[in-house]
Parts: sequence; structure tokens; C-alpha cells
Amino acid sequence: MRNIFIERRNNLLRVAIKENEKLIECFIEEETSEPLPGEIYRGVVKNIVPAIKCAFIDIGHKKNAYMYIDNRFKNTSIKKGQEVLVEVIKEELGDKGAKVNNGISIPGRYCVITTLDDRISFSKKIEDKEFKSKVLSSISAPKDIGVKIRTNAQFVGIEMIDSEILELYAIYEDIKKMYNYSISPKKLYGDESIINKILRDCITLDTEKITVDSKKDAETIKKYIEDKKDICLKLELYDGYRTMFDYYGIEKEILALRNHRVNLPCGGHIVIDRTEAMYVVDVNSGKNVSGKNLDKTAYITNMQAAEEIATQIRLRNLSGIIIIDFIDMKENSCKADIIRILEKGFEGDKNKTVIYPFTELNLVQIARRRKGKNIYEYIEEPCKACKGYGKKLKFSYITVLIKNEILKVDSENNIKDIYIEINDIYKDYISDNLFEFIKSIDAFNKNIYLNYVTTVEYFNVEPLIFANQIENVKKYKIEI
Repeated sequence: MRNIFIERRNNLLRVAIKENEKLIECFIEEETSEPLPGEIYRGVVKNIVPAIKCAFIDIGHKKNAYMYIDNRFKNTSIKKGQEVLVEVIKEELGDKGAKVNNGISIPGRYCVITTLDDRISFSKKIEDKEFKSKVLSSISAPKDIGVKIRTNAQFVGIEMIDSEILELYAIYEDIKKMYNYSISPKKLYGDESIINKILRDCITLDTEKITVDSKKDAETIKKYIEDKKDICLKLELYDGYRTMFDYYGIEKEILALRNHRVNLPCGGHIVIDRTEAMYVVDVNSGKNVSGKNLDKTAYITNMQAAEEIATQIRLRNLSGIIIIDFIDMKENSCKADIIRILEKGFEGDKNKTVIYPFTELNLVQIARRRKGKNIYEYIEEPCKACKGYGKKLKFSYITVLIKNEILKVDSENNIKDIYIEINDIYKDYISDNLFEFIKSIDAFNKNIYLNYVTTVEYFNVEPLIFANQIENVKKYKIEI
């Protein structure tokens, strides 16, 4: 069964999805002014570069967005200074602005309306010919849009699909009106949070429960699911003292995603590395050397590795080019089994993923569409001590973890004095704004003793119970 956990903090929303108690996906969204995928903007063409067939568009942000010029998008006649309605396809990355497209799409749970054509099409996962025929003969859709029927539509009646099409079309009409009456680049649509995307894309027939820690989010979810006949689940509001992700053990699972090495049940392991151009995954037999048959050992290790690699790619939201170096196998049938396991691991994945056959060097290549940031971008940042070659936990994430530890102490005993050791690589963050640090760890009602050290990996939190403990660290007390 599937369970969804939604935790909201000051400027952060995190969603964890578990199946049979195993974490399979994790989404993180920070409050930001940057353009996000799915948002729709009124833009102005600032420049066109024919050599790369690309138009650069002002959408009201610091960086101009870019749009490829192609016959498929019916935008080859676009001109400098022209006003355009565009949708964000990819967020900004480094010095690169957001990627946009003039083909607008507005998704719902049962269908997506599009503006580049006026056809009715179906998800590739829908194979029921009778259902397709029924939809084509019964559906009512405006003539100036295209409609793509999504997989979930199979589980509801035509009237519900029709109702959603009209609802989405009304949104599109409102966007066009705002576009016509606006005089400068601006966002016209897309204030929905990741919650709406989760409700739309991640609730399946076997979703048992959604747990949230915000009353506002609970009301949003309740309103969304109340008229959906294909959704039957329990909505639970968590009101515990500790943070929800910490209470359910999800925080530890997220932190574990920083590990490059992941062990396999057979004794082998995989190692995940990042380069500038791609991700590389190495499969090792490790301790799995007890078997007498080397081919069988390789096959078992590779099978378990393939299953784990698919899980880790989805959990970490890795994208682009991914190269997997499996242990050498001679039999083509064994290689086919590995490919099938990988394909099964990506079933239900909303990111388009292409898995290529084994090469002569026993490498498997995966191309996965980029959709949102990977997990590292939310919890890590470059380390100045090693000139950016290494990574350390983001200070904002460190404060979340420290706050969790203080809440644990508070839930057991009402202790007023807390001693914190923190690695001195974070000293500048804290000393520059001590007030914000205390606020972020929610410790205004505590006596905080803060010591910068090099011997601790990140931090330690210790409650001070006895007078002699407080006396020993009194020189580290923070005064605000």
C-alpha cells in the first residue's frame, strides 16, 4: 500500500511517498521567486539567435528565458519585440535562464489540455480499445484545444472527464484574458504548490493514507478528493511535538541519500558518482564472493543492483545521462533480465526515462528527463574549504536537523539549557546573523551554549541537566 507524507516548514515543503513501508520518492519545494515548471507567463522576445535556433524572452525575471524555434511548435515566424504566451518547461540552472515553450498545457487528474493541436490523444499506458472508442465518441471538448486523456481517466465516467475539460478550459480562458489585458512581462498562472502536483499525479488506486502537519494543507487535500470517485483514502493531520519527518524516520532516510555507496542484500554494493556531464553508477560484488559459480554471482549482484539503481535514481531525482557499469555477464538472456528489472523499476515514473541495451563494454545507458532539482541541490552546497570541489550539508538544512534534536529533548524533559557543538565551517553563517540562527532552531526560550569545533562532522546537541555541566560550558553561552 502507498502512503504519502507532507511536511510544511517556514519556507520549505517536503513530500515523501512510501510503498509497503519503503521510501520510493521524495519531493522538496522551496519558496522562491524563480520560474518553476508549469508556470505560464506573458513574455516579450528580446533577441533571436538563428545559429542556435533560439529565442530569448523576457518573462519578468533577472534572467531571460530561452525557447527553441521549431516547426513542431509553430513558432518559426516569431520576431524580436513580439509578445508571447509561454509555459516554463525547465527551471533556471546556473547562469542559464528557464526553458519555455509557446505550447501551453494545463494538466488535470484525468486529462491535459494543450494548445498546439486540436486532437484527442491518449496516454501510452491506456491500452483498452473499447475505452478509447467510448471517449472519442462521447467526449465534449472545445474545438480550439487538444486533449490528452490520462491513465486515471479509465477509472471514472465520461461526465467526470468532460467536467474536468471544462474546468481546465475555463482556466485557459482566464489566462488568455490576463494576457490580453497585461502590458508587461509577468506570471499569469502557476501559484499552485507541489501539493497540487502530488494530488494530481501521485495518488493511485492503492494509496491508503495521506498524512500532513498543516491544517491549511489538510483542507486543500480534503477539498480536492471529496468529489473524486477514484480516490478512497484516509486523511490524517499529524500534531505531534516532534517534526513529522523526524517522527516517522523519514529524515534519516533523506540524509542517507547523500551516501555515494548503497549496500545490496547479497553483500555487493553500488557506488553513485556525479561528474559535470553525467552520473556514473558502478556495481561491485563486494562481499558476495561465497558462491562457486562466478556467472551466477554476477547475475545475482546485477539483478539486485538494477532494482536498487532504479529506486535510487527516482529517490534522488537524478536526470540527464546516467551510465551504469554492471559486472560482466556473457549470456544475452541474463542481460535482458537486467534491462527488464530496470524498466519495471521506472514504472509509474512521471519523468520520461529511456533505457538503452547493454553496450559491448557491459555498460547500460539511461536518459532521464530533467524535472525539478535533484535531492543534492536541496540539502548540499559547495564547500569553500576545498574550493567548491567537495560538498557539505546546507546550513539551512543543518538548522532543521538541530531544531529536530532540540524538539526531541523537549519532548522528553522540559530542559532549558542546550549545548550545541557545530563544525566551524558554519561559523560565518551563524556569526553574521545570530538572531536568525536562534529563530531558525526555535530556541528563544532556551539557554543556548554554542561551540565551534573541527572534530564533529556536522553538529551535536546535548541537554545540560546538572549545574556542573552548565558551569563547564558557560563561556559558550549565547547572549542576544
